[in-house]
Amino acid sequence: MHQPQIVVVTGASGGIGRASAIEFGRRGDTVVLIARGEAGLQAAARDVESAGGKTLTIQVDTSDAQALDDAAERVERELGPIDVWVNVAFTAVFARFSDVHPDEYKRVTEVSYLGYVYGTMAALKRMKPRNRGTIVHVGSALGYRGIPLQSAYCGAKHAIEGFNESLRCELLNEKSAVRTTVCVMPAVNTPQFSWVLSRLPNQAQPVPPIYQPEVAARAVVYAAEHPKRREYWVGASTVATIIGNKLAPALLDRYLAKNGFSSQQTSDPKNPDQPANLWEPADASKDFGTHGIFDNRSASTSAQVWASQHHGTVAAAAVGVVGAVTGALTWRTLSR
Repeated sequence: MHQPQIVVVTGASGGIGRASAIEFGRRGDTVVLIARGEAGLQAAARDVESAGGKTLTIQVDTSDAQALDDAAERVERELGPIDVWVNVAFTAVFARFSDVHPDEYKRVTEVSYLGYVYGTMAALKRMKPRNRGTIVHVGSALGYRGIPLQSAYCGAKHAIEGFNESLRCELLNEKSAVRTTVCVMPAVNTPQFSWVLSRLPNQAQPVPPIYQPEVAARAVVYAAEHPKRREYWVGASTVATIIGNKLAPALLDRYLAKNGFSSQQTSDPKNPDQPANLWEPADASKDFGTHGIFDNRSASTSAQVWASQHHGTVAAAAVGVVGAVTGALTWRTLSR
């Protein structure tokens, strides 16, 4: 039976962060929701509590290392030892590299990469002396394969992969019981496409196929429960992207040069009043919810995720199929 835990989730006011917080809430955990937007945070807290969890909300910009450390200190003082820390918070700019300003590039890097580093520092500072705890990083297939129009975000996601590999080696060297793992995500239907800073002419969209945030959230909770694996690939498109880039990266370069611009935009013009959350939270006074605007095009399940979490069952089934085929062929041969 699951013993309730203290779980911290950054970027918890929308998308994968909010869906993950709700999923932890279903286990009866106490979930600390960290984000900038007050309206989004309060609505997310209500969702988690409705699911069965307890909550604490803390407004923090994850690019502020001291603020994150102070938040971790408050959690342990008021609630107890942190069992799980989930890094999700990010921001992005949708534009050609030549159209991104230096301060914008810096801001994306500080939130989407250094925010993970600072969150991990805050968590490890408290977990390592106890020799227990789990850190889950929400990564992306774009951490393996960069695409046009998202150079700052792709760079940050690549950095997370290298950072986690280095950290994991150090923890293994120290024989630490603290675990760190990455959930490598596909395109997900999150509110970011309604609040990202975009210089595209049309409405930004995730590159299909698109998954609902709950698919990602279930993977995050599973990773927190089974953190010994170095990473989890979520969604068949993630698997195809990573393997395809290993086998034919130059071919993918040419494919994305031709198709990567149109696949990240709908045919509808961009809303001229769309907010941009790069510098200020878009959900300070308005809650955008867990989902984005692509519900009718998003999958709620993933056979690949189930298979990746049940290797033994899949292997047994494969052996069974091979055995059945072999038996049938043998019987056919003997019958002759």
